[in-house]
Amino acid sequence: MKFIVAMQTKLNNTKAAALNLLKKQEGQNTVEYIIMLAVVVGIALAVGAAVKAFLPDVFENVKNKIIGGVNQE
Repeated sequence: MKFIVAMQTKLNNTKAAALNLLKKQEGQNTVEYIIMLAVVVGIALAVGAAVKAFLPDVFENVKNKIIGGVNQE
């Protein structure tokens, strides 16, 4: 009987340790997702700033080519 009680106690301790490990990993996953989100937002902002600086020149070139093509006829 003592053996069974000892085994149950050991099983309960192992289960509690496994649950604590899972709880700790969930917290790490949340932090990892927040960091990934911050990186993605940072990249999106950097790309947006680069596109904002570059796009007016592109539209101006397209406008000039359209006007130039219309004026040639």
